[in-house]
Amino acid sequence: MTKAEEMAAFVVRAAYDDLSEAARQQLKIRTLDALGCAIGAVDGEPIRLIRAQIDSFGGAELCTLIGNGRNAPDRVALYNSALVRYLDFNDSYLAKGETCHPSDNLGAVLAAAEYANTTGREFMTALAVAYQVQCRLSDVAPVRAKGFDHTTQGSYAVAAGVSRALTLDQGHTANALAICGTAFNALRVTRTGSLSHWKGLAYPNTDFGCTHATFLAMRGITGPPEVFEGNKGFIQAISGPFEIDWSRENLERVTRTIVKKYNAEIHSQSAIEGILELKDEYGFTGADVGRIEIEIFDVAFNIIGGGEEGDKTIVRTKEEADHSLQYMVAVAILDGQVMPPQYAPGRIQREDVQVLLHKVFVRPSDAFSQRFPQEMPCRLTVTLGDGRVVSKEMRDYEGFFSRPMSWETTVQKFEQLATPYADASLRGQIVDTVGRLEEINVVDLTTLLAKVRIH
Repeated sequence: MTKAEEMAAFVVRAAYDDLSEAARQQLKIRTLDALGCAIGAVDGEPIRLIRAQIDSFGGAELCTLIGNGRNAPDRVALYNSALVRYLDFNDSYLAKGETCHPSDNLGAVLAAAEYANTTGREFMTALAVAYQVQCRLSDVAPVRAKGFDHTTQGSYAVAAGVSRALTLDQGHTANALAICGTAFNALRVTRTGSLSHWKGLAYPNTDFGCTHATFLAMRGITGPPEVFEGNKGFIQAISGPFEIDWSRENLERVTRTIVKKYNAEIHSQSAIEGILELKDEYGFTGADVGRIEIEIFDVAFNIIGGGEEGDKTIVRTKEEADHSLQYMVAVAILDGQVMPPQYAPGRIQREDVQVLLHKVFVRPSDAFSQRFPQEMPCRLTVTLGDGRVVSKEMRDYEGFFSRPMSWETTVQKFEQLATPYADASLRGQIVDTVGRLEEINVVDLTTLLAKVRIH
């Protein structure tokens, strides 16, 4: 068999009974967390632009758009995935050479599951498949160092999850994987230098294209069978050699994903928790700070600290702010939190945070780099105006797999994000429905999501 056929065999044989109780619970937590992020984003500027486009273009009303309306599955995958991703508050997976956001797959898998009129159990299985494929490819076939975006591995994950939700056979699934893996190899420039809307829309675009391609495969369109190992295929052109024995893979990788406590890029989470703990312990304010030094693992330094992906002290937009460790630490000190209001244009441009972020200095630590991704280590040292120097070292945060976020805390996060757009009754129904995913039909959930208010 080709490598695509081996992956397709894994997708087809995956079953709900393969999920451990821990994996089932984590899938529910990830689903509720992603839906909270989605509901909290319905008024985002790029979201409005996407909605205007799909409303203008039209489509068969087969699947539900969060916040009312129906459209074709591929366009619903685009829109709902953009909602999940826009706030940059959804889950993550850390591999040594790659970081991804596996709940980016939820919009596509949910649309396919609704189209297929399937059960919550089947949805959970398909979502677990997407998680497993994306995380395992991130482990063994990272592409970031080669200049490609993590959405590249995501193309296989979307194809796998959508194929499983549609219950395609091995042949059709292999063609979906082949088409998507060939067609959606995205550039890392999306996340370097001056950041744009595309930082949050690159994966939704992959959801859109790969959902569309998987439906083409369902109808009989074929793709290059040796997409991985063939001449000029993924291995030769992008990843280099790697091996995964899909006959031995399970559905447990979701238990190693992590949930964000703060509305900030994932590698910043322990540093933000640490600076807030220091602020609470010593009672300083932004005006008291003379200098902040942060030692952190190399991946964080390169992506959000001013390393190879560009200067992070130039902060003008939400996209730049939520990928600047300097900004996020500064605004945490000033506001005592890092949530969606900290990315309002007026907040980003205010003088207090613009001055303070230039007092934050980030450097990589070899020792911390060696401990990543098993830990998320950093050391924060704050020099205060009165001469005091206070310091704190972190190894993880609440939401990391070593300190997983509980269902109750996830519900609190959901409530905070969803309250402006859903009344207490609707919020309670969504929480209850996700908590009983294995007992429901997918349409029970999407019917509720249609009731979300768009201002």
